[in-house]
Amino acid sequence: MKIKLAFMGFRHGHIFALQQHASQRTDVEIVAACEEHTETRNELIKTGKIKITHDNYQKMLDEANCDAIAVGDYYGRRGAIIIEALKRGKHVISDKPICTSLEEIKQITSLSSRNKLSIGCQLDLRDYPKPIALRNLIKSGRMGEILAITFTGQHPLNYGKRPSWYFEKGCHGGTINDIAIHAIDLIPWLTGHNFRKINACRNWNARLKEIPHFKDGAQLMMELDNDAGILGDVSYFSPDAFSYGLPSYWRFTVWGTNGMAEFSLTTPDLLFYENGKNAPESIKLPEPVTGGYLDSFIKEINGADKSSLSLTTQEVLFSSTTTLIAQHAADHNLCNVTIKSL
Repeated sequence: MKIKLAFMGFRHGHIFALQQHASQRTDVEIVAACEEHTETRNELIKTGKIKITHDNYQKMLDEANCDAIAVGDYYGRRGAIIIEALKRGKHVISDKPICTSLEEIKQITSLSSRNKLSIGCQLDLRDYPKPIALRNLIKSGRMGEILAITFTGQHPLNYGKRPSWYFEKGCHGGTINDIAIHAIDLIPWLTGHNFRKINACRNWNARLKEIPHFKDGAQLMMELDNDAGILGDVSYFSPDAFSYGLPSYWRFTVWGTNGMAEFSLTTPDLLFYENGKNAPESIKLPEPVTGGYLDSFIKEINGADKSSLSLTTQEVLFSSTTTLIAQHAADHNLCNVTIKSL
């Protein structure tokens, strides 16, 4: 079945990757595009990046013959956009995060289940060769039982270059929800173990003193259902001049009973330090996957078996819920918060 896809919001550049993947597929047709923000809409019309058909979301939903909505508006607006789409019987795929509150994710989960609608998300770390190779290594049993994972996903802040809405109250929704979602999604996929508890989380205003309410520092301590411990830092601390090029950019270190494995998106290898050997092994990397999150979304809508998908609605909702619980814990100084399966 060919999926008719309509886009709502282009306030974050990630959405153009989804647009590009969708435009290259023969089983997807882009039928409409809406941007309500005047300045953004005028810029899109000027550059011709995408044909804008509507300046009002409700009107697009009324008029466009579509099966699914792709969402790229500012973070704080996404929950309402998705909820309205689900109420109207539309599947939804969104840039991350899909929403910014626990109440919104509860509504999204309920509507998705009740109306049998798919939720996709641009969680693309699963598409990179090194995470795929690490997952295969863990599944092979060579690492033994997973004991602990540390990850760093620090980003450059690029204040003055990022869209201004990032720093407006009610628009961003928190650094943990913004960035940590990638790691919180990836770790259960890598290990086969779900998150059980948030031990402690912190976010605070560290560098950006000009915007006191913007908490650019963010750290997490969590645990998996096999007792493995997780430590993460996703602060906006990377020097802007180095952009996303530091070795700490999405670096994952995984400790098992039979060795340690590590990769970074900016370094060449996945290295495995196996117990009993005196030199690390460079693990062979597979080919990257292109637009795996969209491929899974389309296949799920068309009734594919869940085991054949690289990302499912259930996984998107669990990762999003877990991340929002972590953000809530950081915002309210809560410790030892239990995470329940959906």
